[in-house]
Amino acid sequence: QVQLVESGGGAVQAGDSLRLSCAASGRTFGTYRMGWRRQVPGQEREFVADVIWSGGSTYYADSVKGRFTISRDMTKNTIYLQMNSLKPEDTAIYYCYVYSQSAGREYWGQGTQVTVSS
Repeated sequence: QVQLVESGGGAVQAGDSLRLSCAASGRTFGTYRMGWRRQVPGQEREFVADVIWSGGSTYYADSVKGRFTISRDMTKNTIYLQMNSLKPEDTAIYYCYVYSQSAGREYWGQGTQVTVSS
């Protein structure tokens, strides 16, 4: 089992910045990929950003490219999402996830609300 705890959400104005954190604990040795998804009520969960745990390669949705940066701290089993130049359309619940290659499955955090007002 892997447990994920997210933090850093909040309510900000358009143009502001936020940094989300996601700390993994438990059986993390099989981690292959971690990342963020977001969801607006009534809509499907959408891809935001991923980082490959061992090599550090990163991937972004076009809608956040150039504004968001995903990073990892392997010593803390933690990933971060630095969100700059936030827009009202970034408002959503942000979920952290990890894909464990050893377990052959994904694990999800509880989600953290990000609200951006214009």
